[in-house]
Formats: sequence, structure tokens, C-alpha cells
Amino acid sequence: MTATPVFTARALLLDMDGTLVNSDAVVERVWRRWADRHGLDGDEVMKVVHGRQGYASMAVLLPGRPMEQNHADNARLLAEETADLDGVVAIPGAFEFLASLRGLPHALVTSADVALSTARMGAAGLELPDVRVTAESVGASKPDPEGFLKGAAELGIDPADCVVFEDSGAGISAGRAAGMRVVGVGPRAHWHRPDVVVPDLAGVRVEHVGDGELRLGFGAGPGHSARPAPEGEAP
Repeated sequence: MTATPVFTARALLLDMDGTLVNSDAVVERVWRRWADRHGLDGDEVMKVVHGRQGYASMAVLLPGRPMEQNHADNARLLAEETADLDGVVAIPGAFEFLASLRGLPHALVTSADVALSTARMGAAGLELPDVRVTAESVGASKPDPEGFLKGAAELGIDPADCVVFEDSGAGISAGRAAGMRVVGVGPRAHWHRPDVVVPDLAGVRVEHVGDGELRLGFGAGPGHSARPAPEGEAP
């Protein structure tokens, strides 16, 4: 990388799990138990579930199963995840990043429902954005762009003027499908070719430069990249 990247935008749309909150420990516990119950390989299941609503992951993993069963199963898993907050922590830099967005247009766009998103953000000690698009708000899960388009609409900002922060392949695909630039956060994002990859939020800076315009800077250093990550499969 020869220069530190800079984006301009009018609004930011933020995923939660893997982007603001590290909930991997809970996700692993809950979904590996689910995999065992259904005779599936846990490692293969974990390649699918990040970023999607549970019912959508189940539809991929158990093709042909009636969708009503997936929705019922998903409700049980959401309850398990909401009750299990052990190991849920903030992504480095998340507190300062959210504090820098106070008074600026931004929204949470998550595949979690209201209960789960409230519980996890609280456990991580993070403030919930005023505008939130949760599982209850949409009819289609990421990688469908509906959630990000709804977030932009609620903020009154053109999708092309929004920047998405995401960690998962499904989320990055959803942001791209919405016509938005995507900042990938963490190691999962590296494999899905977002516009910029950062290891966490500690190096991200947001500045209001007037006339509704935001300037985003990404600190240089190990793990930061101004270029798309190389193609390949995650290890």
C-alpha cells in the first residue's frame, strides 16, 4: 500500500456481529450444537452462518427442509444466543468509533433481532445507534441488500453516498448489491474483496467536513489495506 485510503460519504451503515461486537464464541457454541443435532460438520456450518439470519443459513445447510421449520428453529437459536453473553466483547476501537458518530448520520443494520442486538451491544458496553434495522425490519436476509437500502432510506441518504462496515461474505455482498462501498472489518472480510480492509475499528477516523459530508480515514499499519483482498478461500 502506497497511501492511506480516504473515503467521503454522507452516512455510515454498520453491521453488528464481527464489526462492532465480537460474539464469535457464542456463535460457535450455539451453531456447533445445532450442527451436532442435525448430523452436520461443524466446520462446514461455521463457513455459512456468519452474516445471515439463522433461517437463511439453515436453508443453505438443509436444502429442501420446509421454511417454517427453519423459522421455528431460528427462533429457538435466537433465544439461546440472547441468553448466552459469555465472551461477548467490543471490537477494538468500537467505543471510540461510535462516539465519533454521535450527531452524524449512521445506522445499525444487523441480522440479529431487537432482543439479541440490544443484549449484545449492552454486554459489549456499546451505545445503540438511534436508527436500527434488525431482523424484524426486513423480509430478506443478507446477502439481499434490503437491510442496507432500508437503512439508507431511513436516514434519507442516497445509497451511493453510504459506506457499509461489514465482516462477513454475506454482508459484504449485500452492501455491494445495494450500490454502496464496503469497509471490511477483521479477518473474515479479507476473503470477500471489500473496498478497504481494516483489522478492527481502532484506526478508523470519521470527520464531518461540512455540507453533510463525512471524511473517513483508515490508519496505516499491519492488517490495513487500500486494495481488495486477494481472491481465495478462507483457511
